[in-house]
Amino acid sequence: MAALVSSLCRPSPATPRFPLPSHGGCFDARRRPLRLGFRCSASRSPRFDPDSEQVSQLSANKSFGLKESAISLALAIGLFTGVPALTSPAHASPARPVLPDLSVLISGPPIKDPGALLRNALPIDNKAIREVQRPLEDITESLKVSGVRALDLVERVSRLVTVLSLHATHSAFSLKINHNIVSVCHLQASRALEQGKTLILNGVAESKKEHGKELIEKLAVGMQEFQQIVEQRDRDAVAPKQKELLQYVGGVEEDMVDGFPYEVPEEYSNMPLLKGRATVDMKVKVKDNPNVQDCVFRIVLDGYNAPVTAGNFLDLVERHFYDGMAIQRADGFVVQTGDPEGPAEGFIDPSTEKVRTIPLEIMVIGDKTPIYGETLEELGRYKAQTCLPFNAFGTMAMARDEFDNNSGSSQVFWLLKESELTPSNANILDGRYAVFGYVTENEDYLADLKVGDVIESIQVVSGLENLVNPSYKIVG
Repeated sequence: MAALVSSLCRPSPATPRFPLPSHGGCFDARRRPLRLGFRCSASRSPRFDPDSEQVSQLSANKSFGLKESAISLALAIGLFTGVPALTSPAHASPARPVLPDLSVLISGPPIKDPGALLRNALPIDNKAIREVQRPLEDITESLKVSGVRALDLVERVSRLVTVLSLHATHSAFSLKINHNIVSVCHLQASRALEQGKTLILNGVAESKKEHGKELIEKLAVGMQEFQQIVEQRDRDAVAPKQKELLQYVGGVEEDMVDGFPYEVPEEYSNMPLLKGRATVDMKVKVKDNPNVQDCVFRIVLDGYNAPVTAGNFLDLVERHFYDGMAIQRADGFVVQTGDPEGPAEGFIDPSTEKVRTIPLEIMVIGDKTPIYGETLEELGRYKAQTCLPFNAFGTMAMARDEFDNNSGSSQVFWLLKESELTPSNANILDGRYAVFGYVTENEDYLADLKVGDVIESIQVVSGLENLVNPSYKIVG
């Protein structure tokens, strides 16, 4: 089997991962429904109920206002952790506080959500839609903090104190920190949509204008529905509505892409190429696990940033190459498959009777075309950031021989990411292996897969029309 990564990349020992619950596709009796709220390892404090008599008394006490409480909390955090206490900016007016940018105030760890990574990787430049996207994504920080270090949480709470102090008199905000995050993020996204609607629509490609307009209208209606959820403090409805709104945002952003943005080098132009995106469902039969039996992983393939790599994989999917193939590596660091039976370590093209190989393909932020055949390290681009980073749990990439950049064929792997093991922009995977997609649904269940579990099928859900030069249609 082709080497995936050098021994330097493997954690020793492997750190077990405790996945977050997932919705649909898999059933696991161990997992519990996702709930709003921070989890702390410290001793549990009494529950704070915003509707309790205690809060009513505090609200009636003029000497103990929300603003004073926020500042006191900031000072306490500063004394306890060494984080400087935050104060209101000099330009803020007590009568009409300025709405701060949540991307600055709540700057947690690097982006790990696969949906956000895919949205950011689209080849578009429309600031107006990004200003709607980012605050909606920031809502995730109020829904879960699993895997985030305690210091990250303290930093976000201390920064949120600034939000509380600036909006102390705003009746729409509750005393609960999570509710404040959701409220401010929604307000910021709503204002951005209202103010930037014309710029957003102007950014949609002419051929997709009607579809883009329809999505923008749905987004506007969804924002109003989200406002009702916030006012009613319906916790269970926050995450589904956020997901719906971000799907509209992502759809609008995809409608802004007008054709394929560049020409693939001539030497690779006759290979199967994915000029756009495609979605596939991978169904895996899990053995010897009473909690998980069958699981369907939804995977989005990104041909905008890796047309050769994604096209090669999608072509093999249509050949049913992976159907019935076993998981061949599952060590807590990666899950890997794609090594066919026999001496060959990749897909043998029937037309040539040789292993079909593809070049290493890396797209860097700011570049107009991918880099082929060379790692960023070999090029001396140590500070360059890839458009498709190894940030998300379930990042999908092409395996290759360690000493041959252009030896990728059919073996693929999914990273079981732990931020402590492979920190973003500081690991030795980015720029050395070609990422071409992310698992966007049920990715947490990758940790349950073992060697010998079988891929029953991989089926295309959408985007097959973006595959050009498909070899599976060639007889022989």
